[in-house]
Formats: sequence, C-alpha cells, structure tokens
Amino acid sequence: MSVQGLRVHDLTADEVAKGIAEGHYLLVDVREPNEVAAEAYPDSVVIPLSSFDPKQIPDPQGKQVVFACRSGKRSVTASLAAQTAGLAYDKHLAGGILGWKASGLPTKPGR
Repeated sequence: MSVQGLRVHDLTADEVAKGIAEGHYLLVDVREPNEVAAEAYPDSVVIPLSSFDPKQIPDPQGKQVVFACRSGKRSVTASLAAQTAGLAYDKHLAGGILGWKASGLPTKPGR
C-alpha cells in the first residue's frame, strides 16, 4: 500500500514470526489496552494507536520495526504516521493477530 509517496510493505505472520525469532524484527502492537488484555502477541511492544506517538517506539537496536494490530488496518496507519515523522518503519503484519492465529502461531494471555 502507498499513500503520498509513502509505502507500507505487507509481511505474512510466518515472515514476522521468523524475523522475531532470528532477532531481525521488533513487533509494535498498536491495539488498544483492552484488546491486549484479552490476548497478546508473544513478543511485542504495545503502543496503542489511539495515543500513538512515533517517539514512543523504543530504539529497535538494529532491528526492523513491524507494526501489528487486530486485522492489519491500524498497523498501516501507524506505519504511515511513523514514516511521516521521518522514521523508516515501512512494514506491517498483514492480517494482524487474526492472521497470526490463522497461521497457527501462538498468542499469550493478555498483559
């Protein structure tokens, strides 16, 4: 997807899980606290889209930032906001946590 010269690259759940396991990706979950309380990604940083500020994203320490949400819509919004703020964070988990679970990947109880 691209908007005004900005581009967001879709990654599959399997690609993201592999990238996290290999230490290449930092997963940033932009779902709201009530959603994360119900079910969470195993390894992620939570920054809700409702109060999203790209400055809150921790230093990825050489990893690529990948945004995630429930279905893959809010993660695109977060990526575009980060890019607009001058950050090169152009990846998101297509299908969100729904796609993650459909791929048979584990979630953990909420935080």
